[in-house]
Amino acid sequence: QVQVVESGGGLVQAGGSLTLSCTASGSAPSLTLNSMTWYRRTPGKQREFVARIRSGGRTDYADSARGRFTISRDNSKNTVYLRMNSLMPEDTDTYYCDALVADDPLGPYYDYWGQGIKVTVSS
Repeated sequence: QVQVVESGGGLVQAGGSLTLSCTASGSAPSLTLNSMTWYRRTPGKQREFVARIRSGGRTDYADSARGRFTISRDNSKNTVYLRMNSLMPEDTDTYYCDALVADDPLGPYYDYWGQGIKVTVSS
């Protein structure tokens, strides 16, 4: 069993910064994380890709995030970070972490989702 938990959300003013964290944990002695992806979803709208970081460190960003957001990872902590700068009201949303994780070095990877965390940017 693997659990994924997001943290770091909250309320910020436009132009401010916020860092989201996503940590995977489980009962296994160790976990192996593959790609880690951030999405966001507004009720009534489709899920939107935000950023992804692969196991080797290669990153991918949505056009809306590129230049403002930075995704990084710390494998020793089973954690991925999303640093969000120059936040705008349109960034207000619920952000979700999708972690591709194996809890057995010889086993397969599976997708695990966090519960989502709210980010609110005031104008």
